[in-house]
Amino acid sequence: NIERIESFIHIGISSSIITIPMGIKNNNNNNSTNIMSLFAGFGGTGGTMNTEIVLSIAAYSVCSGSLLLLNKMTLHHLPYPSLVTLVQLVATLVIIYGMHLTIALPLDPLKWKYIVPYSYYIVAFALGVYCNMKSLSQSNVETVIVFKALSPCVVAFLDALFLGREYPERRSWGALAVIVLGAVGYASQDSKFQSQGYSAYAWPFAYLITISFEMAYGKSLLKSVDLKTQSGPVLYVNLLGIIPMLMFAALGNEFQTFSSDHFSTQTAAENAKPITSSACILLFLGCLAGTGIGYSSWWCRGKISATSFSLVGVMNKCLTILLNIL
Repeated sequence: NIERIESFIHIGISSSIITIPMGIKNNNNNNSTNIMSLFAGFGGTGGTMNTEIVLSIAAYSVCSGSLLLLNKMTLHHLPYPSLVTLVQLVATLVIIYGMHLTIALPLDPLKWKYIVPYSYYIVAFALGVYCNMKSLSQSNVETVIVFKALSPCVVAFLDALFLGREYPERRSWGALAVIVLGAVGYASQDSKFQSQGYSAYAWPFAYLITISFEMAYGKSLLKSVDLKTQSGPVLYVNLLGIIPMLMFAALGNEFQTFSSDHFSTQTAAENAKPITSSACILLFLGCLAGTGIGYSSWWCRGKISATSFSLVGVMNKCLTILLNIL
């Protein structure tokens, strides 16, 4: 059944996390290390690099899970996803420039030569969001999660073809094959696929290709764009991300809905809903978590390969869903 197949996919993801090289070199030999060897060397001889990688993964995982859960609670009070994201993007910019002015946080200047390559990343991000929404409207959450779980398989090829990484070893391909087999098993049990064929997965497949490109291109940005500070990528992504969020909010009529829900008029004063203190607190915490994931995600992305980063992201999603169920 579907539950067993999803467990099969989770096993493949877990195996991939353990076996796939992280994209760094061991201190003692030329072999790429993986998560098991990272934790084995955590705090040991020559463990400074390993410690930093483990901390970056942990920070990214904590911020990712926290933001997902906070956003879910925030949307219960404020059901405007694009507007909530827009507030978080602006809040991150305020925090960055606030720290730059008060504690002299190092910050890259805004330059056109940096804006152009990061604009391509934002386009991929916006297309990913759009494909995700179309997938959810025509399929279900489980289908979207299964296709997201397939992204490390695609990124592994992009990693080798365009980023100069080696292909995963046979053991790692075996773990990735488990994910693929789980996805095939899921499709064989999916009623939409049985009735509509491959056309049922057109948007989920587009979502898979888009997020895979986003993962690989994000890694290439760190290599090709000469930003000097850790705040640089966070600044450019949040600043440029405002444009697509404004578009999504407009397309979803969120401005009009928010105005009619919370600002009273002479004709609908009794229907206006107050913005509760709980909503404000959750939104504030979400802004802090959003800033944290901005820094931790680019920190983690810079320490490991694109394939490993996509695996960590999928595992974060699975763990968050598990915690949400519990």
